[in-house]
Amino acid sequence: QVQLVESGGGLVQAGGSLKLSCVVSGGTFTNYAMGWFRQPSGKGREFVASIIWSGTRTSTADSVKGRFTISRDNVKSTAYLQMNNLKPEDTATYYCAANRHAYGLGPSEGAFDSWGQGTQVTVSS
Repeated sequence: QVQLVESGGGLVQAGGSLKLSCVVSGGTFTNYAMGWFRQPSGKGREFVASIIWSGTRTSTADSVKGRFTISRDNVKSTAYLQMNNLKPEDTATYYCAANRHAYGLGPSEGAFDSWGQGTQVTVSS
């Protein structure tokens, strides 16, 4: 399994932006599709977005479509989640995940094999 480390979370006002990063090590990054999930406090984990190995196809949850964008840099072995126009309901711990099926877009949690430790995003109203 690869190792994933997220960063970029924090506290932001509603309407603001954040960009999360996920650095992957211990494997060949282009062998994996990547995904972002989130888990609000006291609730289950939910799919946010995913991207295939080449970056040419993505999938995004309806709740964030038009506001969040997933991307990847295969040279830097890093996946990103650009979050714009943030809302208080976006408050959650955000997790990066790797899917060893390079064309796999999920959105099931079970499709992803490796997970990061999570980064907290808090949006104030």
